[in-house]
Amino acid sequence: IITLSDLECDYINARSCCSKLNKWVVPEVIGHAVVTVLMLISLHWFIFLLNLPVATWNIYRYIMVPSGNMGVFDPTEIHNRGQLKSHMKEAMIKLGFHLLCFFMYLYRLVSKVAPK
Repeated sequence: IITLSDLECDYINARSCCSKLNKWVVPEVIGHAVVTVLMLISLHWFIFLLNLPVATWNIYRYIMVPSGNMGVFDPTEIHNRGQLKSHMKEAMIKLGFHLLCFFMYLYRLVSKVAPK
């Protein structure tokens, strides 16, 4: 969010912004897929079903990168067609999702460990 905000305010150029963001796309896809599979294996159905659409979206977004682009974030297209705004909106939604998941995981951890 901060990197996209810096690009929006013109504190950073598009190429360096996109290279910074693109290096985190693959670890994000792998990490979210692993967490989703672990929730399936451990039979946490609600959390699995909550994570499945986000994991699917991350994989879809990574697979559908047009050939010739630098990655999911492309410096030649990020200012075109409102992509910067949509990337910013997506980042805010993901931040909210991850905050929700953090507190759900924390609650589950405390409820399992706490003596009754």
